[in-house]
Amino acid sequence: MSLIPIESTEDDRLALFRLRERGLTNRADKRDDHGAGLFLAEGDLVVSRALSAGCTPVAALADAERIPEVAHHLGIDVFIGGDEIRRLVTGLGMPHPIVAVFERPSRPSAVTLLARSHRLVVVEQVDNPANIGGIVRNAAGLGWDGLLLDGDSGDPLSRRALRVAMGTTFQLPHARTRNLDALLSAEVADGRRDLIALTPDPSAPSLIEVAAQLDAQRPRAVLIGSERAGLRAETLAKCITARIEMSANVDSLNAAAASAIACFALR
Repeated sequence: MSLIPIESTEDDRLALFRLRERGLTNRADKRDDHGAGLFLAEGDLVVSRALSAGCTPVAALADAERIPEVAHHLGIDVFIGGDEIRRLVTGLGMPHPIVAVFERPSRPSAVTLLARSHRLVVVEQVDNPANIGGIVRNAAGLGWDGLLLDGDSGDPLSRRALRVAMGTTFQLPHARTRNLDALLSAEVADGRRDLIALTPDPSAPSLIEVAAQLDAQRPRAVLIGSERAGLRAETLAKCITARIEMSANVDSLNAAAASAIACFALR
């Protein structure tokens, strides 16, 4: 490993760090069976967790004055530069001590994830990366073991989602599917898993009531929908509905906050 000083933001060797999400990923990432492309990890904690999870580093850019310990364990040459170089290259107002580009790890298929998971979070049309990152951190922190995303939901390995999740993304297996209806229908037909859908509908039973009635030994999934529209009617029809009890004149929480309460109540 070598430390390579960078003096100019125009240095062609920094091209990877200028890529935004569309440049880092490709269309294959939206397929059911695997991820593809690259992701950018920001900060020594997220970089360390990506490395510990077995992700393969491709390039790294670190603070020339305060090189983080993890930089010495990446097994690749590391570019180093000052604050202004790192700020302009990465587009971050407050540059992290290290950012690194990794190959995207392969991910399980949706069918495989369903078979392996006992406590599963399912998200439908949740496209805000901050919400995705919050959901990941909540689920991982509360002991859930899988995240299933529909084709319209955000990417857990996007820059913002990874920052919000603090790298816990690598502790929570995730899969993506464009056939969520079919998969949920199969789960209902099989009868091996309880599906609990969050809804602000005041006629739905409270989450606490629903949790008390469930068999703790059975696998279960909690479903969380878009903040704008909630879960689709077709999805709700397959599930046990539950609401988080709210104060008057407030109908719901945001998706990440709701996931924390649901993952705690249903764990």
